[in-house]
Amino acid sequence: MFPFGPYQGRFSLENLAFNANLQEFTWQASKIADSHGQGHIASDEVLHQLELLWQQLKASKHGLGIGP
Repeated sequence: MFPFGPYQGRFSLENLAFNANLQEFTWQASKIADSHGQGHIASDEVLHQLELLWQQLKASKHGLGIGP
C-alpha cells in the first residue's frame, strides 16, 4: 500500500497508526466502488461491505484511544 500523502497531523504513534488505518479504509472503499461501477457487485453488497469497513475503522479509533 502506498500512502496518499505524508502524515501532517500532531505526531503520536496512535495518530500515525490511525492515519494508516484511514488510508487503508479509503483504498478499500475505492476498490469496492470501482467493482460496483464495473458491475461486479450489487448495490446492497456495496453498502454491506462499506458498513463493515466503517465499523472496523471506528473500532481501530476506539482501540487506539483517539478522540471522543
